[in-house]
Amino acid sequence: MTTTPIRIAPTTLKFLADLDKHNDRDWFLAHKERYQAALENMRDFADALIERMNRHDRIETASGKASLQRIYNDQRFHKERPPYKARFGGGLARVKPALRGGYYFSIKPGASFIACGFFAPEAADLKRIRMDILYDHETWERLLKGKALRKHLGTIEGDQLKTAPRGFPKDHAAIDLLRRTQFLFRHSFTDKEVLAPGFADTVNASFKTIRPLFDHMSEVLTTDENGNPL
Repeated sequence: MTTTPIRIAPTTLKFLADLDKHNDRDWFLAHKERYQAALENMRDFADALIERMNRHDRIETASGKASLQRIYNDQRFHKERPPYKARFGGGLARVKPALRGGYYFSIKPGASFIACGFFAPEAADLKRIRMDILYDHETWERLLKGKALRKHLGTIEGDQLKTAPRGFPKDHAAIDLLRRTQFLFRHSFTDKEVLAPGFADTVNASFKTIRPLFDHMSEVLTTDENGNPL
């Protein structure tokens, strides 16, 4: 299969930078054509990323159009928010329930990043994850210290409890992991990196490094504590 020759255009970042400076409806309507061009560019980029991801993973998100979030802010309960997000954000979901975890990208001048992991695990899933950490933290430590993961995505991030979760020992060797309520990885990119022709390949390669952890999490969350399928 031929790789799709797609890149994020300088005009897309320029539109977002201008939107950040003039974030009101009149300006946006006057520059609607620029927005549509930037939106199509981002959809093409997301399509190219999904194409690459599906070579080594199974992505449930069907298209770049489906992956992108709306640029409009919800102001119903937050009137102080500007009407538009001065960024393009998108998520890629894996095929559920067998494959767990997800991917995210955010393109904003001077503040672009990718993220992946578990943003808000359900209570039952979080308990199952913690039980696995409790009895097999060595596997977690090995996966989290993987050279490729560290190189591309750094160290684990996300919210944590201030103390041990109820029913778990405070002096456990992996208490820092047990206290986690999120399991996230993030990597920032410069505008130069975002505009590079191979940026979709770069993002794909970074996302690919979390697969060993995702594979372990998927196995944990689709089996009981004895390893039997749920």
